Amino acid sequence: MLPTILRPAALLALGLWVAPDLAPAEEQIDFSAMTPEQQAAFGEAVRGYLIENPEVIYEAIQVLEERREREAAEAETTLVSQYLGALHDTTYSWEGGNPEGDITVVEFLDYRCGFCKRAHPAVKEVLETDENVRLIVREFPILGPESVVAGRMAMAAYRLDAELYPSLNDELMAFRGDLTETMAYRIAGQVGYDIAELKELAASDEIASEIDKNYQLAEVLGIQGTPTFIIGDRIVRGFLPADRFLAEIADARRTAEN
Repeated sequence: MLPTILRPAALLALGLWVAPDLAPAEEQIDFSAMTPEQQAAFGEAVRGYLIENPEVIYEAIQVLEERREREAAEAETTLVSQYLGALHDTTYSWEGGNPEGDITVVEFLDYRCGFCKRAHPAVKEVLETDENVRLIVREFPILGPESVVAGRMAMAAYRLDAELYPSLNDELMAFRGDLTETMAYRIAGQVGYDIAELKELAASDEIASEIDKNYQLAEVLGIQGTPTFIIGDRIVRGFLPADRFLAEIADARRTAEN
């Protein structure tokens, strides 16, 4: 068995060594300072160590994966920070929860998405449990033409009467059948919207342009599915039960405070 000092050296030989993460400065080895003979001997020693201790290779891969995940998360956070202004714009996106909340959650959703429907009660529970959370709903219809119809209708509904929008959102999410155009507008009528007025606005270039802006925002952020949540300055993809949702919010809050 080789000395412990060869453990980081073995990782160096694999090209995966990150000295600050695995060993103190005094254990680092200056390979370039060795003579060719010393380098050859050292290489043979490392090879022997790896053969005797193959688990070091797995350890090196773990270090590399963790570093890549950390770097990807940091890059994503930086990207989100650059687009917070657009993400938090409520001109065409409904704002719920506490408008003065210290953590903002942006939800990209599609009314024909089963996981969005499953997430809806969890989101409501989060807002009831943590009264310091602000929610912004961004229409992101990606599941076909009927989704686009529902998304445009919902955005138009918000513009016509923001106070009715939460009820419309609840009913659309609660609906478990085939959400066709006919059914979507029937639900809107039951909530209290004027169908003719709603259809006119939903079909307008104004709404089409704003839906496109949501698509563009999602594209630049790498959002491809629903539901996707921006919690603080981080992206969380997919369904979250309420307890995990609250944990993510608490973590985002701690990060913001540091």
